[in-house]
Amino acid sequence: MGCECSRLASCCWSGQNGPVHEAQNPDDEERAEVSDLPTFREFTVEQLRISTSGFAVENIVSEHGEKAPNVVYKGKLDNQRRVAVKRFNRSAWPDSRQFLEEARSVGLLRNNRLANLLGCCCEGDERLLVAEFMPNETLAKHLFHWETQPMKWAMRLRVALYLAQALEYCTNKGRVLYHDLNAYRILFDEEGNPRLSCFGLMKNSRDGKSYSTNLAFTPPEYLRTGRITPESVMYSFGTLLLDLLSGKHIPPSHALDLIKERNLQMLTDSCLEGQFSSDDGTELVRIASRCLQYEPRERPNAKSLVAALFPLQKETEVPSHALMGVSRDGETMSLSPLGEACLRMDLTAIHEILEKLGYKDDEGAATELSFQMWTNQMQETLNSKKKGDAAFRHKDAKAAIECYTQFIDVGTMVSPTVYARRSLSYLMSDMPQEALNDAVQAQVISPVWHIASYLQAASLFALGREKDAQIALKEGSVLEEKKNTNS
Repeated sequence: MGCECSRLASCCWSGQNGPVHEAQNPDDEERAEVSDLPTFREFTVEQLRISTSGFAVENIVSEHGEKAPNVVYKGKLDNQRRVAVKRFNRSAWPDSRQFLEEARSVGLLRNNRLANLLGCCCEGDERLLVAEFMPNETLAKHLFHWETQPMKWAMRLRVALYLAQALEYCTNKGRVLYHDLNAYRILFDEEGNPRLSCFGLMKNSRDGKSYSTNLAFTPPEYLRTGRITPESVMYSFGTLLLDLLSGKHIPPSHALDLIKERNLQMLTDSCLEGQFSSDDGTELVRIASRCLQYEPRERPNAKSLVAALFPLQKETEVPSHALMGVSRDGETMSLSPLGEACLRMDLTAIHEILEKLGYKDDEGAATELSFQMWTNQMQETLNSKKKGDAAFRHKDAKAAIECYTQFIDVGTMVSPTVYARRSLSYLMSDMPQEALNDAVQAQVISPVWHIASYLQAASLFALGREKDAQIALKEGSVLEEKKNTNS
């Protein structure tokens, strides 16, 4: 498997009671500070409702789904920044002042090893947190439930180092406690780099419990006292090192038994065969063993973990997205004709596709129209829409905007297609901001409609916001692929 088990066991066990040596870390202590993020702010419930398309089920990204006590949604703010919105259940955080103080404190942190907290909402019974959105899923997904390729050894070592650096940064900033550190708390950004979720820096619930996972993975002192300490975080870090080494979620007691019995073949992921030396395996097991010491005072701190993990790094010149096998935004995307048209800003081609599609994607709209046609006001509204459709067909953008606006302003019926058509009409009239607003509104009405994302991309390209446009383009491509798969 790429390392000699007997030698690995012997080296690991003989050195288990030694210190984790501190090596010189060439990076500055305040490395990875980020300044391009907005300052922490407070949001209203309505702002977050709009950003998540009404807390749509389709936008849930947390592992436990709609019935979980605290659900995480993906969302998009007015400025098109993608965010993760954590919505607590109504019994959590009864003390609004405590919630705001905690959130503001965590919101002061800014580091590219963290999925940073951008804001919160404390309105009535609602308690929500808003963080950077990480598009490439969790460590648990890539480690335990991979589909295309197992995580490479070099990437596992990078995850360990980046996580240690995140904890070191938080410690230096006075946030020494992290609640329920596990593989679901480590996320991957658009570049494939691992980030530590800021949500774990906040207490989990009303009773202040710090661990919700299986008791077999809980630090022994927490079981005794019910309190989390900095040393408890180190214990959890040790369990993560075991996850990285084994590719499975092995209880620490079982892993330590395997180490004592020198049965490390059972501990090491068979997918890693040939990828690492026995010396590297020895060192990683030694560090994990130190973190899992029963006595908290015998565990290392975050700074010494960084120093110990830094020399182990492999393939440092290879970017994370390459090691992970994930594509960056806008890279190697397979685009449909509509996606290609939006990428090229070919408004004629976009118009042709939208005209051909018609109103097929307006679920239930036709039925609603037929029921309400008997009123004079509704008849006038439908006439406005028909005139708008005729103008759109003949590429009379100005008339289409005017007629569709009359239809929308009445507010009786909601049609994502009308917003999409008016969006393109605005693009044809060199009004990209108005086009973007309509494309966003179309997605609010229909959260998984790929055309809304594509039109956002076209509008963002017109506004010169290349990076945001590429993100929207990728989102549209993913949604379209899902729709085609389901149909």
